[in-house]
Amino acid sequence: MSVDRLLEQPSGRGLVAIPLVLIVVITAVDLRSGTDVHLGPLLVIAPALTASFAGPRLTALIGALAVAAQVFIAVFHGGLGTTNHVAQIIALAVLSAVGVFVCALRERRGRELSRVRSVAETAQLALLRPPPRRIGPLRVAWLYLAAEDETRIGGDLFAVARAARPATRVLIGDVRGKGLAAIGEASVVLGAFREGAHRYATLPELVSALEESVCRDLEEVADTAHDPGEHFVTALLLDIPDEGPEAEMISCGHPPPLLVHDRQVTVLHPRSPTPPLGMCGPPGPGHRTDPFPFAPGDTLLLYTDGVIEARSPAGDFYPLTERLASFPAAGPEALLRHIHRDLLSHTGGQPADDTALLAVERAPDRLPHLPHGPGDDAGSRRHGYPPGRAARPS
Repeated sequence: MSVDRLLEQPSGRGLVAIPLVLIVVITAVDLRSGTDVHLGPLLVIAPALTASFAGPRLTALIGALAVAAQVFIAVFHGGLGTTNHVAQIIALAVLSAVGVFVCALRERRGRELSRVRSVAETAQLALLRPPPRRIGPLRVAWLYLAAEDETRIGGDLFAVARAARPATRVLIGDVRGKGLAAIGEASVVLGAFREGAHRYATLPELVSALEESVCRDLEEVADTAHDPGEHFVTALLLDIPDEGPEAEMISCGHPPPLLVHDRQVTVLHPRSPTPPLGMCGPPGPGHRTDPFPFAPGDTLLLYTDGVIEARSPAGDFYPLTERLASFPAAGPEALLRHIHRDLLSHTGGQPADDTALLAVERAPDRLPHLPHGPGDDAGSRRHGYPPGRAARPS
C-alpha cells in the first residue's frame, strides 16, 4: 500500500497519525527527562505498529522518522558519540529494516494470493457455468461455498441444460474429496452431462452415458498420488418437462431433494436409488426413474451433503428440512439468501466442507415462458436462477 493510497482513506489517515503521535510524544518526554532515563528505545513501537497495517514504503518512512527522532534525542543527551546512543540508533534502524522486509513479503504473498483467487474464480466460472435465471418455464438460483475459501472452488458441481424436446435437465453432484484436487473429476461429469443432456432422449440413457464416461475418464484426472482411495461422484439428475404436472429423477447415491409445495416440505426419497457414478461395477439392470409431482409454484431444493453435515460449535448437524419449512415464501434467490444466512449462523462461520445448493421453481402459470437461450449475465458469482417441483415421496 502506498502512502498516497493510504492517506486517501479517512481510516488510513487516522492509523498513520498513531505512529507519528507516538514518535512526537516519546521524543518530547525523553527530552524532558533526566539523562538517567532513556525512552528512545520505545520509538521502535512506531515502525512496528505501522508494519501491521501499511506497506513497506510507509513503514520505511515511519522507521526513518523514528531513527531521526533517536538521533535528535542523542544530540541533546550527550551527543552522537556515546556508545549507548549509537547502539540505540543502530538497533532502531535494524528493527525498522526488518519491519520493511516483512511488509514487502506480506505484499508479495498478497499479490500471489490475489492471482490464485483470480485463476480459481475463472476456473470456477468456466467449470460451473452459472445457470440462467430463467430456462423454459423454470426459475433457478444457486449458491456455492467452497471449504477452501482462498481457492473459491471445490468438488461440488451442478448444471442446468435444455433437452432436445421441450424439457430441462438438471444435475447436482458431489465429488469424493474437495478443493483443487477435485476439479478434474468434476469436469468429467459436467462435460459428459452438457454433451448428453441434448443428445439422449430419456433420463436413464443420460445416466448410463455419464456412468460410462466417468468410468472411462475418472482415473485419468483423479489425484491418485495424494488420494489413492476410491474415486466416485454422487449425483442427482432431474428431467423436468415444460408441460405437465410431473418430473422425473434418478439418484446416484446423492442426498434426496426437497419439494416445497404450499409451504409444506417433502423429502423425495428415491424408490430406485443407484450407486454413485464411477463405482464401475458389473452391469446391472437399467436405471429406473422416480416420477414426482412438480406443479406451477412449487420449488425444488437440491443440495450436497456439505449442507446437511454442517455442524454447529456444539456438534449439531444443520436441520435443513426443518429450517426450510420455517422460511417465508419467496422466490429461489430469496430462499437461498435465507438458507445462506441461517447456515453461516448455525456453523459460526464458513462450513467445513464444500457446499452447493440449487433452487428450481416452476413459474406460476400466469408468468410467460421465456426463451431458453444460453442465459443472461448470471448476476453475482454466487447466485443464479429458474423453478421446479418434487418427486413423489416414498
